Amino acid sequence: MSRVPQVVAAIGIPLVWSNWALPALGLGVRGRTVVNAGFATVYGFTFRATPNWFSAKGFRYGIGSATIVVAGYAAALAIPSVRNSLQDYTDRGPDVATAEWVAVHIPVGTVYSEELIFRATMEPLLDNAFGPRAGALLGAVTFGLWHITPARSVGDSVPVAVAATTAGGFALGWLRRRTASATAPALLHLAINAGGAIAPRLARRISTSR
Repeated sequence: MSRVPQVVAAIGIPLVWSNWALPALGLGVRGRTVVNAGFATVYGFTFRATPNWFSAKGFRYGIGSATIVVAGYAAALAIPSVRNSLQDYTDRGPDVATAEWVAVHIPVGTVYSEELIFRATMEPLLDNAFGPRAGALLGAVTFGLWHITPARSVGDSVPVAVAATTAGGFALGWLRRRTASATAPALLHLAINAGGAIAPRLARRISTSR
């Protein structure tokens, strides 16, 4: 596959998958996790992913980044006004138990799938084709656009969701470039999403216990 068609396919296929094909399947949480992880695995194999999952540097940066996120959630829960606002966040995993959502669907259906697609596969390809700066921009924007239909399906503002996930894509991409591994962004991604699922539940539990 020549470079231009390869880049177009590498960008376009995930966007079609996330915003049209996967929603069209009409699957529940468990089904989406399975097929999303399967899609990511095939995508990574097809475009020659370089995740470098067992990088020591990736683990160091990832654990350090995740620790900062966990500390931020802990601080939010400790501040009454912030804790009260956390209670209003929408439950993103209503069809399954919290433990299953956090232990299976976030790490496999979201983190593994998205980090394998974006940080381990697409962004290295874009960096090689256009250089790190343009690759970082294209990768982050594509990551933001990947979230259009997911945001719409839960009633979030699409422009806000795309902007936020694009910014997140820059941070995750920076970690990948810094460590030459998808492990660091995966651990940060896991901490953000798992914390986002657990913190509102803890906030509600703390409030009802007082």
